[in-house]
Amino acid sequence: MTLRIIIGIALSFVVGTVSADHIQLNPNHPDRYTVVQGDTLWGISGKFLSKPWQWPEIWQNNPQIANPHLIYPGDVIALSYVNGEPRLQIETPSEVRLSPEVRVSPIARAVPLIPMDAIRQFLSRPRVVNKRELQDAPYIVAFVDEHIVGGIGDGIYVRAVEDGTNQAFTLFRPGPAYQDPVTGDILGYEAIYVADAQLQRIGDPATLVLTRAQREAIIGDRLMPVEQEKIELYFQPRAPEQDIEAHIISVLDGVSQIGQYQVVVIDKGTTDGIETGHVLDIYQSARPIRDIVSQRPGETVALPDEHAGLLMIFRPFERVSYALVMNATRAIHVSDIAATP
Repeated sequence: MTLRIIIGIALSFVVGTVSADHIQLNPNHPDRYTVVQGDTLWGISGKFLSKPWQWPEIWQNNPQIANPHLIYPGDVIALSYVNGEPRLQIETPSEVRLSPEVRVSPIARAVPLIPMDAIRQFLSRPRVVNKRELQDAPYIVAFVDEHIVGGIGDGIYVRAVEDGTNQAFTLFRPGPAYQDPVTGDILGYEAIYVADAQLQRIGDPATLVLTRAQREAIIGDRLMPVEQEKIELYFQPRAPEQDIEAHIISVLDGVSQIGQYQVVVIDKGTTDGIETGHVLDIYQSARPIRDIVSQRPGETVALPDEHAGLLMIFRPFERVSYALVMNATRAIHVSDIAATP
């Protein structure tokens, strides 16, 4: 599917009677909506659809769409009906007669599907590593000028880079382990980004120079070659074909409260069938509370699972995945459940 089609999906789709048992219009949908700077296709879809992530499925079932277009700020999205079925389309402006004069118009950027700034830093560089990768990774053994820590421009000695195939490397520091909340198994380790480095001389130790740094490099920091990994920037939201039940095991970026557009880690990955674009419902996990009314001292009751929001996978790894919380209707916590809608 081309970039133009993927981005254009949200403006041309049939809603209503197609798969009417599970595709519904938002009860409070407008007849038309003017796109503004800062909008996302997800947000625009949500104004018209009860479940905005379902718009690709609707579009695929519409044989009349042959030429989707990008959506830009200022476009007017209008709700109309074709053969009794609702349809969204860009409203064509009426003819305006212009006098000959110079006009300067800024270049408009197409509306993205989701707020990319929320996930951009998680789309590059290694983020999850396994135990073998940690054991086998080259590491800083000393600094060229006998520094205690290193920054941009500093030379480092690394054991061992004896192959010059890769010239660019990323430094990372092993972070907390991601654990399966049921079995306790280690699913991987967070790779905390430290710096970028360029190879100067192969060997054991090899010599590299730090070219970019987010943190001070220290002895023991690991290195991983920069690979041209294919990162998907354009997403096709959809429900997994199989039943998935995962748990939120971490929230990234140092925040404690999980809300809309926060990045979380779930305990399922590619080995479990998770793919980029998969959408999962979030449920508050059942939790026991003390019954203060009961005549039995210390009696507790388990509260049922409650729907709390929706997340979308944007970067799956082997056994864990990064997801963006698209909406939150209740407080969301680590250990909450993420399941196939």
